[in-house]
Amino acid sequence: MPEVVSATPGLYPLPDWAKDELAGLKGRQKGGLISGDEGEEIVAAYERAREEVVDLQTEAGLDLAVEGQLRWDDMLAHPLAVADAVETRGIVRYYDNNNFYREPVVTDDLAASGDVAAELDAAADLTDDGLAAVLPGPYTLADLAADEHYGDSESFLAAVADFLAAEAEQFPDVETLFLLEPSLLESPPGDGADERASEAIDTVASAVDADVVAHTYWESHGGDGSLDEKVYAHLLDADVDAVGFDLVADHEGSTYLVNEYGCTDDVALGVVDGQNTLVEETDEVAERVEWTLSNTPGADFETVYATINTPTFYLPSSKFEEKLETLGALELTEVTA
Repeated sequence: MPEVVSATPGLYPLPDWAKDELAGLKGRQKGGLISGDEGEEIVAAYERAREEVVDLQTEAGLDLAVEGQLRWDDMLAHPLAVADAVETRGIVRYYDNNNFYREPVVTDDLAASGDVAAELDAAADLTDDGLAAVLPGPYTLADLAADEHYGDSESFLAAVADFLAAEAEQFPDVETLFLLEPSLLESPPGDGADERASEAIDTVASAVDADVVAHTYWESHGGDGSLDEKVYAHLLDADVDAVGFDLVADHEGSTYLVNEYGCTDDVALGVVDGQNTLVEETDEVAERVEWTLSNTPGADFETVYATINTPTFYLPSSKFEEKLETLGALELTEVTA
């Protein structure tokens, strides 16, 4: 029986009190509600909110806590949005939903800022349990950004990968790194680009002494919730410990990929819906894990990360907290392969 580890892909909603307090504080600061240049009061509010969400994960019984990424107003574009070689310009729709971010436009050589490492340092002081880091995957970050410096998509992707690797090299000790790659589904790479995407993920994964999960989620524009077969096959070439599947979007397509092409030794299963306010029962979540394991008989997973399928910044705080409790209770459920 594999070890089951409850975790999340991060990007949490701000607590309600923090939304109100930060809206007022940032409204008085040049730049509005966007992070990157916070004053002392704003920093203090984020510190209190970070402590609250780390405590929530501990109280819920999660095996791995994340920092929460509460400052990531630009969502997965955040690491670039706060980098010195980047200009943030127009407001862009975040995939196919009603969230928006400032488009990061790279205008010079990228260099690590240490911003994410500083967040992790702060979170590490708040928990004695395992800590997981969260970063956008390089293919996704390059897809969300624009390039006015490197000149072509191949060079730009490689530069973004090197940038993320340099950020990751500054991390404190973490047990796991979740690389979030929704663009592998939303804007899948074509021939040649799919291999380069895998190489870019490999670059970032090789920069940390931690288990690395390349987590994919959401649906393609064709409505499928599982990766293109060729993209998946190349992803398996990356030096990652686990591939993550969005079982809420497409459980059958995901298990087909595992059965047809194999998988990594570990796997992440997105079994709690991060966008729907309906709160699942723990038994229902356990059944999703059990179904996946029983329908991938050729896979002998060592570790199964039971996780929320997507980031949860869409959810109301109360529903987010309930979903953490559902996921945390899973450790009390026997899961058999």
